[in-house]
Amino acid sequence: MAAMKNLPKNLSLGDAEGLPERRPWVTSVLASVLIFTIVVDLLGNSLVIVSVFRNKKLRRAGNAFVASLAIADLVVAIYPYPLILIAILHNGWVHGYIHCQMSGLLMGLSVIGSIFNITGIAINRYCYICHGPKYDKIFSHRSTSCYVLLVWMLTCLAIIPNLFVESLQYDPRIYSCTFVQSVSSFYTVTIVVIHFLLPISIVSYCYLHIWIFVIRVRRRVKPENRSRINPHDFRNFLTMFVVFVLFAICWAPLNFIGLGVAVNPKLANMIPEWLFIASYFMAYFNSCLNAIVYGVLNHNFRREYKQIIIEIINLSC
Repeated sequence: MAAMKNLPKNLSLGDAEGLPERRPWVTSVLASVLIFTIVVDLLGNSLVIVSVFRNKKLRRAGNAFVASLAIADLVVAIYPYPLILIAILHNGWVHGYIHCQMSGLLMGLSVIGSIFNITGIAINRYCYICHGPKYDKIFSHRSTSCYVLLVWMLTCLAIIPNLFVESLQYDPRIYSCTFVQSVSSFYTVTIVVIHFLLPISIVSYCYLHIWIFVIRVRRRVKPENRSRINPHDFRNFLTMFVVFVLFAICWAPLNFIGLGVAVNPKLANMIPEWLFIASYFMAYFNSCLNAIVYGVLNHNFRREYKQIIIEIINLSC
């Protein structure tokens, strides 16, 4: 990471030194992964948003975070990912300094918005299942809208420091303008703790208590609460739990690499390049997975997907 360069504003980024010479199959694989991610991200998350607003069964307070999460995933497919794809095809950044900074900011906005929305979903599910009588008061439609707004306010606030520490730079190894962990060890550790480890801990706490509660109810330890856990509620919880697990799996390698390098800069030269590249593209790939999970595990989403697609086909014929 220490090899990353700060590109001057007047530099044609495609002419930057230090671009890696790679075998054609490597760039082909990276480009293919990104193309698949962009297409599925755009189509899948658009279906999620439309489904939530169209279907009354999906238009419940908790799904406001689901739609918000889909918006966070859409952001990267609309702007940063296409620029990265072009950089892969040109073996260098050709879009200029401003687009580099905007791309990095929107990538940060997307990932922080995603983890904050996943945290909101977990807290919502925890309150619904474990504290049912209080749920409607805590998560009314009006208050949930305020919570979603708060999520995005905190997300925007979280990316502002990047403008002052000059942490958004082009890395030729991943063809991306992204956060550079080597700029400041303290800042990197703070970012990983606040934007990844802390939210993951909160979500883990919520889902752990939900699992304990569900197990107790199924064993009739608390039969008075059994009506709160119907098959639909459990399937909805399981869907959101899978979304969280996939996010953690996809983003953990990149965050732990950054944390390790921040704590011990010597690790930067010990991490294989393929592992560093794989950690980034695993993280990129996560943005297209949520819509697939909803379609596979949630009957209401799956049925709404089919209906929307059929209507689009009928309109085009």
